[in-house]
Amino acid sequence: MKYDAIVVASGIGSRAKLGYNKVLYQMKNGKTVLENACQLFLMDEDCEKVIVVSDAKNFEHPKLIWTSGGLKRSDSVYQGLILAQSEYVLIHDGARPFLSQRALTALKEEVIRTDAAILATKCKDTVKRVIAGKIVETINREEIYLAQTPQAFRRELLLAANRNLSADANVTDDASIMELAGHEVSIVENLDSNPKLTLKADFEEI
Repeated sequence: MKYDAIVVASGIGSRAKLGYNKVLYQMKNGKTVLENACQLFLMDEDCEKVIVVSDAKNFEHPKLIWTSGGLKRSDSVYQGLILAQSEYVLIHDGARPFLSQRALTALKEEVIRTDAAILATKCKDTVKRVIAGKIVETINREEIYLAQTPQAFRRELLLAANRNLSADANVTDDASIMELAGHEVSIVENLDSNPKLTLKADFEEI
């Protein structure tokens, strides 16, 4: 398969309390979080280009294209989508620098089969639904998965879903956009570590 990777890194990441865009944090291997998040795609022969949606431009590569983001995450993804040309697109968080080759390969295989697939981990904890500080329901954790990125789609399907997205829709990932458009999205269980760096403590050991 051939795909374009869209790496979303336009947010400041205020919860990290670094005083600058968290994707520019230099990790122990000497590369920034963003460089590490892009690395696997840049090395992948199936990846035709990596579109980084961010103003934090700090490195170059022949496969790299930089573009500015929008007000919302969905706007930023759309900015990347209109530059993509491959049959498939993989959307990835610029703050996830630990994607494994095994997980990427499994996701690519699944999106060829289903047109829409995401990485996710099975929930290990008991899940409570809470309203006004009170538990109102215990949810069956066997049915709960925690969504990750990359999320992979046939490009034309995701592009159409984005164009039809209501302006007031509250979506936090691209799978949600596909769901609202009536598409089924399959799960690839990720058995490898793939955390999103969010809080200040997340940066202390990397």
